[in-house]
Amino acid sequence: MGVRHRLPHKAAGDGDAPRVHASDASAIQASDALPLPIRHTNIFFSVLFMAALYFLMCRWREKVRASSPLHLLTLSEILAFVCLVASLIYLISFFGISYVQSSILSHDDIDEKVDVVESSQPPLPLHRFPPTAAMSTPPPSPCPLLTEISDAKILSVCPNDEDENIVQSVLSGEIPSYILESKLGDCRRAAGVRREAVRRMTGRAMEGLPLDGFDYQSILGQCCEMPVGFVTLPVGIAGPLVLDGLSYYLPMATTEGCLVASTNRGCKAIALSGGAQSVVLRDAMSRAPVVRFATAQRAAHLKSFLEEPVNFDTLATVFNRSSRFARLQGIHCALAGRNVYMRFSCSTGDAMGMNMVSKGVQNVLDYLQADFPDIDIISISGNFCSDKKPAAVNWIEGRGKSVVCEATIKEEVVLKILKTTVPALVELNTIKNLAGSAVAGALGGFNAHASNIVTAIYIATGQDPAQNVESSHCITMMEAVNGGKDLHISVTMPSIEVGTVGGGTQLAAQAACLDLLGVKGPSLESPGANSRRLATIIAGAVLGGELSLMSALASGQLVNSHMKYNRSSRDIPKAAAA
Repeated sequence: MGVRHRLPHKAAGDGDAPRVHASDASAIQASDALPLPIRHTNIFFSVLFMAALYFLMCRWREKVRASSPLHLLTLSEILAFVCLVASLIYLISFFGISYVQSSILSHDDIDEKVDVVESSQPPLPLHRFPPTAAMSTPPPSPCPLLTEISDAKILSVCPNDEDENIVQSVLSGEIPSYILESKLGDCRRAAGVRREAVRRMTGRAMEGLPLDGFDYQSILGQCCEMPVGFVTLPVGIAGPLVLDGLSYYLPMATTEGCLVASTNRGCKAIALSGGAQSVVLRDAMSRAPVVRFATAQRAAHLKSFLEEPVNFDTLATVFNRSSRFARLQGIHCALAGRNVYMRFSCSTGDAMGMNMVSKGVQNVLDYLQADFPDIDIISISGNFCSDKKPAAVNWIEGRGKSVVCEATIKEEVVLKILKTTVPALVELNTIKNLAGSAVAGALGGFNAHASNIVTAIYIATGQDPAQNVESSHCITMMEAVNGGKDLHISVTMPSIEVGTVGGGTQLAAQAACLDLLGVKGPSLESPGANSRRLATIIAGAVLGGELSLMSALASGQLVNSHMKYNRSSRDIPKAAAA
C-alpha cells in the first residue's frame, strides 16, 4: 500500500514539484474574514487610534485653558471620539490575528503539508473493489500517536508522519517538551508526542498507563505540566455519615483494602446513635515570609511595628487588596538573631488560599520597604507557616480550618456493630492514642489512622494530597458517659487545609465527588461556607474511621479483616511460586 513521505521544499526549477493536497493548498486564515489584508487593517486602525487620541487631547487642552465645559462636544469631536472607541475595540479584539494563528500552527511542520504517494506494491485490480471505492481516495490512516495502538507498530505505520518529525525534534532538543501544548494547539496530541519521546529515550513503553479518556486541556496551566497519561484510582463510597442533621456519602480514593469498609462501619455506628456534631473553631490560612536586617535591634523594631495594634488596620488594608475574599486576621512574629519570621493569617473564602495569602503577603512586604528601607527579603516562605511539614505551630495555632467533631455512641451499638465494649475502647484509646503516641514523641499524631481517611477524601475531591501532613493532625478522645454505658468520642483537627474552588477541584472527576457532598464550587450566599462544610465532613469521616479501627483493635479482629479484604487471591500463586 502507499506510504506518505514528507519532502523538503524545492526551489523553482529543481525538477517536478510534489503533489500538494487540495485541502492544504490554501489554508484558511482567520484574517480572511477581514475586507483588507490583516497587515493593512492593523496599520489603518493603529493610525486612526493615534490620530483620534491626539486630536481629542489637543481639543480638551484648549477647553481647559479657556475654561469651556468639557461635556459640550462639536461634531468633529464626536466623530473623533467614535473613531477612538472603534479603533480601540479593534486593536484589543483583532490585532495580530495572523500571529496568534501562526503560533498555534507551526509555519514549518503543520501549515504546509507536502505529500508524495509512492507505491511499494503493484496496484490491486479495480474489480476487487466496489465502483465507488475505486473512484474515491481513502482517508489517510491516523498516526498511532493519536490513537491507542501498540508502540511496536509506530514505525511501521507512519515512519515519516508529521508527529514523527516532532518526536525527532524533541529527542534532538530542537523543541523543548514543555512547549508542545502551545506549539501544537492540541493538549491530547502533545501528551502523545511527549509520551512517545519518553518511550524512545527510556526504552520503557508504559503500556499500563492510560493516555486516552482524559481532558488534558483542563489541567493546562493549573494542575500538571508535561503530562504523558493519567493514573486511575478506585473511588469507594462510605456512609451515610449523619453530621449536623444531614447525611453525606463519602467518596474515598484509595488502594488500601478495608479502609472504605471500616469507615463505612464507623459511619453506620454514628448514624444508629443519632449522628455526629461538628464545630469550626477557626478558619485562617497562613504564610510566613522571612526577612533580615543588619542588626537584631532593627529586626526587633519591625516585630514591634507589625504587632502594634494601631498599625494593624493599615497593614490589613494593604494585605486585603490582593483579593476580594482575603481578609487579614493577625500577624505573629518570631525572631532568630537578626531574622524576622512573620506569620500572616487570613480568611480565604472557599479557596484553600495558598496563592491568595501569598499575594497579600507580597503587598505588605512591598509596603514595608518604604518604612524599612534596610529590610532584606530572604523568602516569601520561611517555614514558619508551616506548609506540608509537621510543625508544632500548626498543632497549636491551627492552619486552614480548625474543627472538632463529636458523637455519643450507644452501648448496644458498640456491642452489636463494633463488636467490643465501651471500657475496652476507652482503655485502648488511653494506652494507644495518648500514651503510646507520647512515648513515640508524636507531633499531632494522637490518633489511630486519621491520615488514611484525610488522604483518601483529599484525592477524591481534588485537594493537595501533600497537605495531609498537617491536615491529619488529630487527637482522638474517648470516655464513658451516661453512667458508663455509652461512649463519647471526639476528634480535634486544628489544621484541615481544603478548598472547593481552584486547583484540582475543577477537574471533572473531582468536581463530581464535591458535587456528591453538596459542596462543589463557591458558596454564593456565604463565601467560605462550602470549604468549611467540607472540612467538617472530613473530620466526621475521620471520627467514623477512628471508631471502627479502634473497635477492630479492641476486639482483636484487625488481622482477620485484612486477611479477608486486603489480600488479593491473584498474589497467592505468585507467593507460593516464590
